[in-house]
Amino acid sequence: MKGLKQFKIKLYADGADLNEMIGAYNAGIVSGFTTNPTLMKKAGVKNYEEFAKSALKAIPDLPISFEVFSDDLAGMEREARKIASWGENAYIKIPVTNTKGESTSFLVKKLSHDRLKLNVTAILTIEQVKQVASALSPATPSIVSVFAGRIADTGMDPMPIMKEAVNILKSNQKSELLWASTRELLNLVQAESCGCHIITITNDILKKVPMLGKDLKELSLDTVKMFYNDAQGAGYKI
Repeated sequence: MKGLKQFKIKLYADGADLNEMIGAYNAGIVSGFTTNPTLMKKAGVKNYEEFAKSALKAIPDLPISFEVFSDDLAGMEREARKIASWGENAYIKIPVTNTKGESTSFLVKKLSHDRLKLNVTAILTIEQVKQVASALSPATPSIVSVFAGRIADTGMDPMPIMKEAVNILKSNQKSELLWASTRELLNLVQAESCGCHIITITNDILKKVPMLGKDLKELSLDTVKMFYNDAQGAGYKI
C-alpha cells in the first residue's frame, strides 16, 4: 500500500485464518505473523499442530509465532521445543507469567540460550520488560511483545512505557520490540515514532491506511455525505 512506504516499522498480521494469512503474504504487505489459541479458536481451528504446520509450509520465509498453552514451566518447555521442530521460521510465544503470576524468565533464559526463537508475550510493565531483556540470549533472535493497546485500555498513555522499552532492548541487537494489541491506525504512527521494531495489525486497520494524511475538512465533508446518504437510503422522515 502506498501509504505504508513512509514507515520503517515491520507489520505483522495478527490472526489465525490461513487463507487471510496467505493473502497477506502474497500481497507482500507484512513481514511476519502472530497467532494465539484465542484467535485460533475464533477462526475455528480444530487441530493446533496441523494448522501450524500448514501455515509454516505455506509461508516458509517469514516469522510466525505460535503460543504454548501449558501453565507449568515443564509443560511450556515441552511444547516450546515441539513447536520449534515444526519449522525454522517458527517463533514460540511464551507468556511473561503463568496464570498464577509466576515469572517465566527462567524458562525464557533456558530456551533462548538453547537457540529457540521466542516471542515473549502479555507484557505490560517496564519491570517485566527488564526481566525478559536480561533473560534473552544476545545470540538468538527474539521478540518482546508489549501490549500497548491493553495499557491504553486502562486509561494510561503507553508511549512512555514503549519508549523506555526500546531503550532497554538496545543492548540486544537480536531482540525486537513489538507493539501489540493495536487498536487504531494512530497506533502505527505512535509505534513508529517511539522506535518500535514491529507492530501487529489487523485487516480492518490496514484498510484505513489510505486515510493517512487526509485533509480533515475533506474528511468532514465525506462524513456529512455518509450520514445524508444513509438517511436517504433508509427512507427516514421527520
